[in-house]
Amino acid sequence: MSAEENKKLVERLFSEVISGKSPDALDQLISPKFAHHGVPGEKPGVAGFKETIKAFQTAFPDLEVHAQQIVAEGNEVATRGYLTGTSKGSFMGMPATGKQVRIDYIDWWRFEDGKAIENWVQMDTPGMMAQLGGTQAG
Repeated sequence: MSAEENKKLVERLFSEVISGKSPDALDQLISPKFAHHGVPGEKPGVAGFKETIKAFQTAFPDLEVHAQQIVAEGNEVATRGYLTGTSKGSFMGMPATGKQVRIDYIDWWRFEDGKAIENWVQMDTPGMMAQLGGTQAG
């Protein structure tokens, strides 16, 4: 697939799955061999990614991805942006707070045969925890 087609796959993943709450689309977008780097303890494959997405969506039911920049070259796509959501469920050991959060992120996707096979993600977890009233960002 072309770089532009891979870019469209990431946009679809963000709009349909994460913001749109349609986890079944992951079967079309994520390889069974998928590895998600940057999320400790996540199981490999589609099932592991679905569990991670569900944990975020349960904690932040109004979760939305705001991709500010998407760059694609060959079979790789990089994005930079932020997530927003309201804490309505427990997350990472913290009870729901009802607070709105903004979580900055960067990530890098690698595609093979029209599906994501790897993703590296870095999120501002300390900043998120500070917004929720947990630890201080620093």
